[in-house]
Amino acid sequence: MKLEKGTKISHYKILSEIGKGGMGEVYLAQDTKLNRNVAIKFLSEEWSKDSDKLNRFIQEAQAASALNHPNIITIHGIDETEGSQYIALEYIEGETLTERLNNKLKFNEALNIATQIASALDAAHTAGIVHRDIKPDNVMIREDGIVKILDFGIAKLTEQKKPKVESEDATAVQVNTTPGMIIGTANYMSPEQAKGKEIDSRTDVFSFGVLLYQMVCGSLPFEGESPLEIIGSILNKEPNPLNESEIPSDLRKIISKSLRKERDERYQTIKGLLADLKELKEDLAIQEKLDKTVHP
Repeated sequence: MKLEKGTKISHYKILSEIGKGGMGEVYLAQDTKLNRNVAIKFLSEEWSKDSDKLNRFIQEAQAASALNHPNIITIHGIDETEGSQYIALEYIEGETLTERLNNKLKFNEALNIATQIASALDAAHTAGIVHRDIKPDNVMIREDGIVKILDFGIAKLTEQKKPKVESEDATAVQVNTTPGMIIGTANYMSPEQAKGKEIDSRTDVFSFGVLLYQMVCGSLPFEGESPLEIIGSILNKEPNPLNESEIPSDLRKIISKSLRKERDERYQTIKGLLADLKELKEDLAIQEKLDKTVHP
């Protein structure tokens, strides 16, 4: 659905197109009631005509809108115009993690971003939502350093809307999905996702592990010249070795555990991974203070 500048949709005034993908178009708009900028995501005509995809779009938008977390993009509402469904979203000024990764991240910066992403995923999993497409393009970093996870467009609802996840050993949240359907981005797919198997919250753990590896190393753990080659590496090869002289052993352990091919061997919840990340940050902060004391 192509919209021109100045077009009014309900109380939203279209300002410009800011993105386009297979799922639809995204526009920058002005909320004329609250005098603020918002992003408007329209479902593509192809998706709108498919009743199953349309129902899933609505259901998942409603579920994501219930997420109230500082590191998850806010959904203001869902509506339709001329038969086209759209979502009104928080408009974020900043840069994507993809753009930030054009320059090598400082170690503390990478851990700060990673902790915020993991915190957001923990909130989503607790609410019964698995993102399924964690990648740099779906992470925005505001000018004040606040991280926002975007695009729950291919997220899946879990069987229990609000499962009680109390510890790392808790059973991972199971997902309602169709075996054989591969959804996600090749470089960040879990092995089970690449095989089209049923997935659960541990798929996000694997994708997060890929992202963490990339932020720390500046490269990807699994490589290939095509999506098929990348998937082959994910399924059959171990991650490219981490630099032992540059990366602390505790962080190497966190990344390694996140990237286990067998999901039963990974962190069973993102909550457990987040706890280890926070402990690592505290340890490094203490070490930095000690170093300054010894070498002022």
